[in-house]
Amino acid sequence: MATITKITAQQRPGRYNVFLDGKFAFPVAESVLIKHRLLKGVELTKEQVAQITTDDAIAKAYAAALDFLSYQLRTESEVVKKLQESGVPDEQIEPVLQKLRAEQLLDDRAYAAAYVRTVMNTELKGPVVIRQKLRAKRVGELDIDAALAQFTAERQLENATKLAAKLYRRYARQPQRRQAEKVYQGLVTQGYSGDLARQAREAAPKPEVETAREENLLAREGEKLWRRYARREQGSRLAMKVKQALFRKGFGYDEVAAWVERYQEEQEEN
Repeated sequence: MATITKITAQQRPGRYNVFLDGKFAFPVAESVLIKHRLLKGVELTKEQVAQITTDDAIAKAYAAALDFLSYQLRTESEVVKKLQESGVPDEQIEPVLQKLRAEQLLDDRAYAAAYVRTVMNTELKGPVVIRQKLRAKRVGELDIDAALAQFTAERQLENATKLAAKLYRRYARQPQRRQAEKVYQGLVTQGYSGDLARQAREAAPKPEVETAREENLLAREGEKLWRRYARREQGSRLAMKVKQALFRKGFGYDEVAAWVERYQEEQEEN
């Protein structure tokens, strides 16, 4: 048995030094001091000292977790990772999580709901991408489902239509069919279902089509491809290669066929 002969406050608020039999023994948090009723004259066994030391380590881990949570909401997995990176043993992490849950400072369902609200109101990502982001943070599927319930089909269509309009502006210089393909691909990539992506693509305002600009673009690309393939192809095979390349670039079938026929005639006349 050892007797507490002195307890002094550290410069750090809420921390104390405990002396046993006239010698410094260990530091403790105020919460541990109160929990174990540490006072001058109290006798402690080695087992009690060991438990006090463990409780103090948990108290420090809890304080570190509180500091981490003070900046923004976190998931349980993020808190665990932070504590592990700080060197906290796994057996001390669970008591910290239990206390944080009890005080409603750690709640993955609340985190997921807040995350979905933020993305829904400030970004244009779809539910698939949101689910992937929350899964990466190791939020449970049921919590994700509950959070995504607030992202209704109507709101998804509204956000997806806004995104489609932005994408149309981005690809305004592309052929019409390629524009539509790019917009659809962009919507699906950002997390919207195929059906909703098609609805949004149709609902979004589209850039005005200038026939002359479209024809000039087709002619410019066609001539470039014709010169490239003419190095090794001739006749109908050359025409077929150019057509295929122009289709892949998003130009319409009728427009491509008419241009190739006209250009081929011009080349034969020259």
